[in-house]
Formats: sequence, C-alpha cells, structure tokens
Amino acid sequence: MPAIVDLRSDTVTRPSPGMRKAMHDAELGDDVFGDDPTVNRLQARAAELFGFEAALLFPTGTQSNLAALMTHCQRGDEVILGSEAHSYRYEGGGLGVLGSIHPQVVPNRADGTLDLSEVESAVKPDDPHFPRTRLLALENTITGRVLPRSYLEDAIALARRKNLAIHLDGARIFNAAVQLKTRVKDLCAGFDSVSSCLSKGLGAPAGTVLLGSQSFVEKARRARKVLGGGMRQSGVIAAGGLYALENNVERLAEDHRNAEQLARGLRELGLDVQLNTNMVLARIPPDQAARLGEHLGQQGILVLARSPMRLVTHLDVDAAGIDRALSGFRSFFKKN
Repeated sequence: MPAIVDLRSDTVTRPSPGMRKAMHDAELGDDVFGDDPTVNRLQARAAELFGFEAALLFPTGTQSNLAALMTHCQRGDEVILGSEAHSYRYEGGGLGVLGSIHPQVVPNRADGTLDLSEVESAVKPDDPHFPRTRLLALENTITGRVLPRSYLEDAIALARRKNLAIHLDGARIFNAAVQLKTRVKDLCAGFDSVSSCLSKGLGAPAGTVLLGSQSFVEKARRARKVLGGGMRQSGVIAAGGLYALENNVERLAEDHRNAEQLARGLRELGLDVQLNTNMVLARIPPDQAARLGEHLGQQGILVLARSPMRLVTHLDVDAAGIDRALSGFRSFFKKN
C-alpha cells in the first residue's frame, strides 16, 4: 500500500534518520540541575538565532505560552489577545485555569492582525473596578497567515506607549520568516518574549523554546517547574530540536510550494480556497465534508473532515503526495 499522505497538521511528522541518530547519540545530563549539555547548546543556539539573551526548553508550546503569560502577568492581571489566538482558543483555557489571568479578546481581522485602535481601546484605566492590563500577545503565523514586520513594529510601539509587555506566539515563526525572506531575529526584534515550536514545520518530535531576557527566562523557569515541565535527561529532545534548526528551516519553502500546488489544484475543481504559507483552507459543502474525508481516507490520504478543511503541508508530504491527494479530491467530486 502506498505511504500515507497526512494533511491533518504539520505536527504529524516523524524524525528523519539523521534526526534519530542525533537524538540517539545526544550527550545527556540533568536539565533541572542545568547540566544537560545538549539542552544548553540548543538554548544557546536558539537565543543566538532569535537575538535574545536567553532561551528555555519546554516540552510543548501550550506550556511555553502559558509560562510566558504567567511570567508577564500576576493573578488578576489581563492579557489582550486575538479571538483566534491559540492561547485563547486551543490551550484548554490554561491562562484562566492555572494562571488566574483575565483574557481581553479583540477580534482578528481577515489577515490575522488585530485592529490596533481596538487594542488601544481595550487597555484598562488604572481603576480597581478593572483588571490591570499588563500584556499584549500576538501570533505569527496565525492559521498560516503572516503578520508583516511593519505591523509588528506598530504593535510594539503601541505596547511601549501603554506600558505593556508584548509576547509573540511564534509557533510557526520560521514559516513567516521564510515567506518574508527575512531572519527570525529581525522579525522578532522588540518583543519581550517569543515562544517557538520545534515540533511543527521543523519536524522535531517534541519541544518548544521560550526566549527573552535573562531575568525573564529565570522567572519562566520557575513557572515551568510549577507547570510540571522540568524534565531530566531532556537532551534527547533537545538534540532533535538542534538538528531541526540546522537542517529544516530553509526547506520550509518547499512546503509552501507544495501548498501552492495543492491550492491550485483545488481551485481547478471549483473550490473556494485560501492559501496561507503551508496551510490551505478549502471550503467544502458541509453535507459533503464527512463523506469526502472517508473517501480520502480509503486512499491513504488523511484530512480533518470539516469545512473549511485545513490541509497542512510538511516535510513528510512531497510533491508526489500532493498529486495523490489531488487525485483523491478529483475522484470524489467527479462522483458527487
């Protein structure tokens, strides 16, 4: 049977042979004591790439984002973030459940940005009736949409003017940098903290780095411990992340090209399609989504059967896999 073409997410990748070898051969220590040399190398390399003083390895992006919010905000403080932000919608409500942080939600516009005039209006006055607004949190990319540097600079300037810290959920920030043909450190300059996943487009099996000043990272280390993220011989995970940073960044452009190929083919079928870096959002007639998902699954093509259907390209899907997926879509719509 042909290999599975899994378009559900870029989280489904498996380590390459080179990454597996790096993980197998990793020099290990106890990271809670700070003496895992591979973790320390990853953190130093990430800090260099992103242009921050320090970095801290977390097992997941959910935990990294929550630790960042808990480090910036105290109990009862407020964070302003988008209605589509991962920290708000898809991380179990941890900012409220575990951080006692109040979310002030601003709608994301069609391009993924927040209207900065709405953000400014959402900042609370210094009044005991209101939570204290402490933080603005953005996401780049957001459902694959890239926030341009000019917008980020305006948002950072607003945060400074309002005496807010500013955090970036950069789970897929390397996709944004590749799309904009810029360096990650240039795209992230001015943020107080950035969280970046190693386990999505970069292909590591787990791991996220949180970046900031030395003092911020030391405070975040305490939050990580509270949240259960203090791992021991985590150099096994860090080695995969190091390999990903050294080998899997520039190749993200290939994922974007494959997404373009997929979007083009789906448009030829008459579907309404939106292309965002490595994500294709296809509007499927609601009464057909479940049957389409079943049809594709029978051909070894995995999708999330919903509308819009989010199809995500990654290093385990090549151009031939895209051709197979399009063939599956064509055969379905030929009969329906």
